[in-house]
Amino acid sequence: MTRFRPCIDLHGGRVKQIVGGTLTQDGVSLRTNFVSDRGAAWYADLYRRDGLSGGHVIKLGPGNDHAAREALAAWPGGLQVGGGMTPENAEEWISAGASHVIVTSCLFDAEGTLRMDRLKDLVSAVGAERLVLDLSCRRVQGGWAVAMNRWQTLTELRVTAETLDVLAEHCAEFLIHAADVEGLCSGIDRELVEMLGNWRRLPMTYAGGISRIQDIDEIDALSGGTMDATVGSALDLFGGGLIRYGDLVARQRGKSGMETV
Repeated sequence: MTRFRPCIDLHGGRVKQIVGGTLTQDGVSLRTNFVSDRGAAWYADLYRRDGLSGGHVIKLGPGNDHAAREALAAWPGGLQVGGGMTPENAEEWISAGASHVIVTSCLFDAEGTLRMDRLKDLVSAVGAERLVLDLSCRRVQGGWAVAMNRWQTLTELRVTAETLDVLAEHCAEFLIHAADVEGLCSGIDRELVEMLGNWRRLPMTYAGGISRIQDIDEIDALSGGTMDATVGSALDLFGGGLIRYGDLVARQRGKSGMETV
């Protein structure tokens, strides 16, 4: 069954929900859906109490290390962490309590070319079993390209079954945000989900556009239950009015009575 993987997105040291494609370097075009008055540790403890393992803490830019460490301390071994991960600091975050480190940008050079040597350095640092590759992507002609640098820079790497086959030898999981629909609550990128759902070698989590429980059911059907899902801006936990957090917890526990707001 497709599991709900919770998230803690950090920006400026606070838990936020941001429209993914607007997170530029200068911040001028930033669109924020939600800013929480609760700390990252509160969310981590909530997920711990509800048994929602495998979620991710994402540091969106500088100024988030302290909040990320608080979340990891609230649930040691229960959360993954991403944002600024490198071969030099990856082990430090594992020691801080992360179950896995999530990486994207450090795998590419400035021109967006995949550097397999950097990937191998990360494997040497923490082991493939602790590594999640974030292949968050944007639509391009004929498919999808991995986007780095807060999803602003397209790389040369296309998201295909062949790409997944090659990279699967060097990681434990994949995390894939559909950046074009992230934060919009407008529905999933069904074509991307269908393509990813046919590839079933490693655990994979999809994020982007989920706005109703039925979207998760569709991901479940398209992937044969092998792909998990993350919900952000649509969730009442983050100020949304489309999906109740309690319904997702109940779904995970196999309970009935789920409703959308």
